[in-house]
Amino acid sequence: MKLQRKNRVRALAVGALAVSGALTLTACGSDDTSGGGGPAAAKTSNIKCEGKGKLLASGSSAQKNAMDVWVQAYSGACKDTEINYQPTGSGAGVTTFLQGQTAFAGSDSPLKPDEVTKSKQVCKGGQAIDLPMVGGPVAVGYNVPGVDNLVLDAPTLSKIFNSEIKKWNDPAIKKLNPGAKLPDLKIQPFHRSDDSGTTDNFTKYLKAAGDWKHEPAKKWEGEGGQAASGSAGVSSQVKQTSGAISYFELSYATAGKIPTAKLNTGAKTPVDATVDNASKAISEATQVGKGNDLALKLNYTTKAEGAYPITLVTNEIACDKGNKPETLAATKSFLTYISSKDGQSALKELGYAPLPTEIADKVRKTVATLS
Repeated sequence: MKLQRKNRVRALAVGALAVSGALTLTACGSDDTSGGGGPAAAKTSNIKCEGKGKLLASGSSAQKNAMDVWVQAYSGACKDTEINYQPTGSGAGVTTFLQGQTAFAGSDSPLKPDEVTKSKQVCKGGQAIDLPMVGGPVAVGYNVPGVDNLVLDAPTLSKIFNSEIKKWNDPAIKKLNPGAKLPDLKIQPFHRSDDSGTTDNFTKYLKAAGDWKHEPAKKWEGEGGQAASGSAGVSSQVKQTSGAISYFELSYATAGKIPTAKLNTGAKTPVDATVDNASKAISEATQVGKGNDLALKLNYTTKAEGAYPITLVTNEIACDKGNKPETLAATKSFLTYISSKDGQSALKELGYAPLPTEIADKVRKTVATLS
């Protein structure tokens, strides 16, 4: 049963990737909401279609596979609304939103104070807020011939991604993997070339739990390594490059059949990158946003049994007040759907962690107040 489940998850993730090319400005013209029979066929009878026209959004590539499925389902139900989500990366998405070019943005990092200040120029009479929507593990994917069960920890990862550990048979890696046949092979670390919330979360983990010498940020600050654009870019490089290692949202590892490292967190047993294990870590998050801003602070140093610490929560960034009249109704309708039980139920089989009930309830109530 576990094997069947694993194969099904892979098939669903691949299916989500496959439909992405069709989900452009013409996505709403499709009558097919099945998506191959997986989560894309989620219940759509409860979707309340409001607003018409084009709804433009961009940002986090980590939530791309979830957004593909959501857009397909919503567009199939709401024929008068065109939704175009571009996975440009969190940094680019927030920038575009602050320029007034999109109805909402996706970001794997909460808004910074200066970004909230800038948003008041776009959100007339209000400001931008964080609406948590997608949770999940940031997997550490690798390509090491002959090694399919790798254990790493934060200090070792810090040195690998800062080019201080350069061979796969380094003593630090051997110590964590006493039974593995580690090759005398050069490590090829890949990082994001674009400003990325996934990078921000990954380096926050390295800083909090490891020996990272740089300040966490959306922009990569580590020494050496190679760069690629988006989660799709770095995962593709890992799949085709012997000795490679990188970080990306779990569904990319699932779709590409890329092995992922277990993490030694200090718990009794190294922890796998799974949805359930990420959910255990996300459950320890605390709300740090004020008022209608629901930004969360994650615990990257958890040592709880079965809690996977490299997690992210993607926020949809929207104006609490001052949304553009021509897109407000459709924005609220779409965000209501994706935060609903039907919308969230599609996530787990794609490698994401549905929001904890109490957080999802707050999100839905806040979306209802957008004006």
